[in-house]
Amino acid sequence: MTSRREFIKSSSLALAGLSFSNLNFTTNFFASTFESKRPKLSEREFVSDAVEEKILEMKSKIADKELAWLFENCFPNTLDTTVAHKFIDGKPDTFVITGDIHAMWLRDSTAQVWPYLSLINKDGKLKNLVAGVINRQTKCILIDPYANAFNDGPADSPWKNDITEMKPELHERKWEIDSLCYPIRLAYGYWKTTGDASIFSKEWIDAMKLVYKTFREQQRKDGTSPYKFMRNTAWATDGVVLGGYGNPIKPVGLIVSIFRPSDDTTIFPFLIPSNYFALVSMRQLSEIFNSALNDNQTAMDWLLFGDELEEALNIYSVHNHLNYENIFAYEVDGFGNKLFMDDANVPSLLSLPYLNAIDVNEEVYQNTRKFLLSNDNPYYFEGKAGKGIGGPHAGLNMIWHLSIIMRGLTSIDKNEIRDCIRTLKYTHANTGFMHEAFHKDDPNNFTRPWFAWVNTLFGEFLIKVDNEFPELLKENF
Repeated sequence: MTSRREFIKSSSLALAGLSFSNLNFTTNFFASTFESKRPKLSEREFVSDAVEEKILEMKSKIADKELAWLFENCFPNTLDTTVAHKFIDGKPDTFVITGDIHAMWLRDSTAQVWPYLSLINKDGKLKNLVAGVINRQTKCILIDPYANAFNDGPADSPWKNDITEMKPELHERKWEIDSLCYPIRLAYGYWKTTGDASIFSKEWIDAMKLVYKTFREQQRKDGTSPYKFMRNTAWATDGVVLGGYGNPIKPVGLIVSIFRPSDDTTIFPFLIPSNYFALVSMRQLSEIFNSALNDNQTAMDWLLFGDELEEALNIYSVHNHLNYENIFAYEVDGFGNKLFMDDANVPSLLSLPYLNAIDVNEEVYQNTRKFLLSNDNPYYFEGKAGKGIGGPHAGLNMIWHLSIIMRGLTSIDKNEIRDCIRTLKYTHANTGFMHEAFHKDDPNNFTRPWFAWVNTLFGEFLIKVDNEFPELLKENF
């Protein structure tokens, strides 16, 4: 069977070869007109007045016409192309596909609508759409808290024969800690933005009970796990060793993640960025149950769980590197083994300040950042087209736009932010959109022409630049 990544890679490269093979990556293919790459108004899946107003506002502030064009194409891409919004039994429901894969990832669906949160108090329809995502995520968790991706109801899946407890509602069943953290992030962000606690329904509370149970199970304190996963595949990163349970861990209070947010298997199952993300989620849940739901006992349960996890992270997450002193490891196993690297997908070590897990000025984070953005990180690549972090998922020498955007989002250096903007402008391969990954020497060699998460995140980045360094948007890149 052709793997998902093989299909995406081959189709993306074919598209790139067909459309852009004769173009140099520095060529301004659409310089004369910059025609919109958005669907026609009648063909858009969802239209938000607040988002359209934000696009006009940002275009008036961005001096570089190509950059303004990119923002106009990218920021609304999730709404234009990936959402199916309706009401079920009087409650909003929103199914969000990733783009070129017709399935809903708990991670992607949060990340795709997150940049719109600041606008939902201005647009009731948009507010309902985001509430609908939260409601759909709740349903997904209740179906299976170990799954990462879901169908829109019972349907076929290319992974239906995976050796795990598959169900017709599941697109894929890879256990990734962040799959449960992202819905918490969205629900908390929605509540803090709107003050609307109606999303914390009985079903949502039941889903959070499952989250608690799942996190506890994956501490594996008794040496067992109800979850296992195997797949008949030629891709080593899609397989899980030792009968599908993963490499051994020493129970120390951290939570096992069999897969990374890239959907690649972990080497050492305690994935540090995801454990930090879980800690943030636990603090958020404690606040929700205390302040919004007046459930002091559950709030205390999450608070104490968070304290336990924080203590374990303080002991096991930081290690001495030969060249960088104390830095965060990417993965550990509790036995003393650790992996020094980073992956472009979020949560990553680079993204910890973005997720409110670590202060950007923290010394260990800054040491780690120097390592991550150097050739000592095995998945950091530099070439003629740009520099940035990739990962095993797209292969060597492939830089992810996510990592460049995340570098900009977590930077406090105006020159570094400028460099990120410039790289993004010159590596969209004249498509008008961001992509998954591009070759370090040739952005025309890219994967995933339709990847809504990175498009919307690009918009979020430029809005942050406007808020913090508006003078940068007056420049031509």
